[in-house]
Amino acid sequence: MKQNKGMSRREMALGAGVGSLGLAAFQQAAQGQESKRNSPISPKDKLRITKVETILVQPRWLFLKIHTNAGITGLGEPITEGRALTCATAVKEVEPYLIGKDPRPVAHHWQAIYRHAFYRGGPILTSVLSGIDMALWDIKGKALGVPVYELLGGPTRTKVRAYSHARTPDKMKEDMALGFTAFKTGPAKTRPARYVETPKHVAYAVEKFAELRKTVGDDIDIGIDFHGAISPALAKLLIKGLEPYNPMFIEEPCQAQNHDVMAEIARGTHLPIATGERVFTKWGFREVLEKKAATILQPDLCHAGGITEVRLIAGMAEAYYAAIAPHNPLGPISLAAGVQLAASIPNFLIQEQVSLGEGYIKNPFKISKGYLDLPTAPGLGIELDENAMANKIGHDWRNQESYDEDDGSVVDW
Repeated sequence: MKQNKGMSRREMALGAGVGSLGLAAFQQAAQGQESKRNSPISPKDKLRITKVETILVQPRWLFLKIHTNAGITGLGEPITEGRALTCATAVKEVEPYLIGKDPRPVAHHWQAIYRHAFYRGGPILTSVLSGIDMALWDIKGKALGVPVYELLGGPTRTKVRAYSHARTPDKMKEDMALGFTAFKTGPAKTRPARYVETPKHVAYAVEKFAELRKTVGDDIDIGIDFHGAISPALAKLLIKGLEPYNPMFIEEPCQAQNHDVMAEIARGTHLPIATGERVFTKWGFREVLEKKAATILQPDLCHAGGITEVRLIAGMAEAYYAAIAPHNPLGPISLAAGVQLAASIPNFLIQEQVSLGEGYIKNPFKISKGYLDLPTAPGLGIELDENAMANKIGHDWRNQESYDEDDGSVVDW
């Protein structure tokens, strides 16, 4: 067989294979070559972590890069909101464990980082573990040349539904024009809610939600987040007033750690109760499920234990006929991890997002008819746009500090 100009030896060999092996064998060989191109190293090749790097990124994020000797870099978000510097220090404390190790046994590293700490869990340590876990899955997927959801048994779906945040009719109209079909809002108020509220305050919150429902119609979903800042007594009143307008869910109707009271609230309404952004690991979510405090779980992949742990939480939830709606008020790495998880579980409901990645990643996510397409690139499926990020490095974001304007007492955020 004569070699044509511009034809590589590999292409010539594959072409010769068509004649000797047939079309099917040729396609199989071509797919094998494609897999090799996508897999930069063999599973038997040595792969070692060489460097761990954290980057403060506006508006309030902390990005993680785990570098390897093969040139593969894993991305994660090891952040507790308002504690970015604390988390960066905690990552540095885990660094001696990571350096020199093969990143591919992800579940083993999860166990080691979690269990070798005598004082386990909590928002800082679990968030740091979560970001590291994301980055290790990213490396593993890139090393094998496949998206993470393929390693988790997926995909279970072809696209992932996502919602936007909106508190006004105009913002909802604007986001509907962008392609969103679901939203999350908060209870309208003229001042911070008190433990016991006036009928006027309750009526105002209900009327404003009714306006949103009228704006978007009955074919659009609207969840409402009480943010754990409402007393149980007031939450019951608000929920009763909201029931005729069918919110998609009531999120954190009372303080998030009060699962017994949340279960009581759940028994008093037909509306789904959602919780989970401030619950950590399978052990925290076990209590929510056993007490029937919520039927929609919202583990945050930056806080609850990363992809490894949230996949287990989703399995627990499935046994209780509960749905998963991953929490994510953070950056595009967190969103990418959530999409990988959503693609691999059967009981996924909807994904939260505040940034589709414009100005941060090279191929931002796109919303169409309420859904995001599944990434097809290896690992988490994203790549940082270092040039676009150059003017967003560094921040000193702090948690909100609010006080009652009448008596100066502290108000929950």
